[in-house]
Amino acid sequence: MSPFYVIGHKNPDTDAICAAIGHAALLRATGEQPNAIAARCGEISQRTAWVLERAGMTEPQLITDVRTTAGMICHPNVIKVTGSDTFLTAYRRMLAAQIRCVPVEDEQGNLCGILRYFDLLKLLLPEDTEGLNVRTVHVSLAKLADTLHAQSLGAALPPPEFEEDLILLVGASSQTTVEKRLMLAVQEQNVGKFLVICGDRPIIQRHAIDRGARALLVTGENPVAGEILARAARHGVVLLRCHQDTASASTLIRCSRTVRHVMKEKFEIVGPSEPVSRLRKRLAATDQDLLPVVDPASGKMIGVISKSDLVDPPRVRLALVDHNEYAQAVNGIEEAEITEVVDHHRLAGDLVSREPIRFLNEPVGSTATLVARKFRYRQIDPEPGVALCLCAGIVSDTLCLTSPTTTPLDREMLSWLAGPAGIDPRTFAEEFFGVGSLIVTAAPEEILNADRKEFTEDGFKVSISQVEERGLHGFAARRQELEAALRTLVATQHYDLAVLAVTDIVGHHSMILAIGQEAILGKMPFERMDAALFDAPGVVSRKKQLFPAVSDALHHAK
Repeated sequence: MSPFYVIGHKNPDTDAICAAIGHAALLRATGEQPNAIAARCGEISQRTAWVLERAGMTEPQLITDVRTTAGMICHPNVIKVTGSDTFLTAYRRMLAAQIRCVPVEDEQGNLCGILRYFDLLKLLLPEDTEGLNVRTVHVSLAKLADTLHAQSLGAALPPPEFEEDLILLVGASSQTTVEKRLMLAVQEQNVGKFLVICGDRPIIQRHAIDRGARALLVTGENPVAGEILARAARHGVVLLRCHQDTASASTLIRCSRTVRHVMKEKFEIVGPSEPVSRLRKRLAATDQDLLPVVDPASGKMIGVISKSDLVDPPRVRLALVDHNEYAQAVNGIEEAEITEVVDHHRLAGDLVSREPIRFLNEPVGSTATLVARKFRYRQIDPEPGVALCLCAGIVSDTLCLTSPTTTPLDREMLSWLAGPAGIDPRTFAEEFFGVGSLIVTAAPEEILNADRKEFTEDGFKVSISQVEERGLHGFAARRQELEAALRTLVATQHYDLAVLAVTDIVGHHSMILAIGQEAILGKMPFERMDAALFDAPGVVSRKKQLFPAVSDALHHAK
């Protein structure tokens, strides 16, 4: 089964990471999604890393794009041939697998061509059907012998890789006629290319050897006289004996030609990370049906896809937690299959699905609260590590139940989870918020992206970042560089407004830096300290306090 990912938003906070871990564990425990995997689409913060270490959990898998790629849908068990394989070998493999096209590799396993079923016909019948061309075959005598399972009785066969032009002469006519043809070849000085095919006809055999033919093929498993063998050895003539009759042997000779002569050496390849949606456009005009998937690092083929595989490929399946809008979701979300959403934020309206999905959205303080309630409804106790992660999600998003977003359900679930987690919530919260101050230690870009969400509201593109600290004493020293980083973010991402809230979780007080259109800044409902700085006492919740204030400013700025 393909993986099923449970994933939070970009720039994930503790609630997004821990809700993903908890919900993936629940889906596995109930058997709804036995292969559910917790994932993330951004780096985790220092506090979240501390939670995972204490819970004994590994970081969720990092996924930056959920579009279906060539590597996901390629067929790894590839029917293939080498350039030195014969028509018969390639034909049998393609026929057995019921396919019309195969990749061709060289002796070192490097991809060197594409062989189509119709290309094989060129080995059986030349384009020029006049004169000697129709009877001339470029072939290896060793491979010819192998194809016919023929015995070599005369001069030594050349190595298999040595190929030469052989002019076929079937010695079925009268002795006189065959002798005339051989004498004409002597005059034209090409008798050394002749392969004479005959059955139990010693006189024809002697003529072929004496006139200097390149090879003699005795068909029907007829005996060859010792005198003929000795004569062939003296003249350096290759002498083969096969069990097929003359007509069958003449046909199979062409089947011993190697495929490198008709394979396509110019062909399209795809990389394993190329999205199917992009490939569909790139390869629309090509007539190549089989597409090798090649590892760019090793240069080796790891599988193949056909153009029909690109029509409606399976999509990556996801459950979203702690968000419900595309702007905050992992890249490629539009091409994924969303089966479920668990969230506690506003509805953005741009989430769509092909089929009905489960959608749980409630005004609680934390997504981890909703996941915990799912465990309780199912009468399943989460494992200690999972329970601790869910506790951390609730503590983080509700500021240990002091945020205005806190609900009775948050309190109830935190109290219930504390048992299996083996913690005291208040002590745990003190330790959690005591872990490293970003304002003091982190680079400006890291501070902005530690917990940042992007919104589109009233036609405006907005970014809101929040950092939670135990006091605001470190903010003043970093203010100028944080403002500069915020201006760079606006310029590079083309935001109409970018906000950074530095929140004192003890004093319930935020200092807000905002860069953007003056028409918006002038409508912000906070005390403006200077061009970019606002004082917001009592503001701690982005969801319930900061975003509504920003939304109102956007509305009145139009």
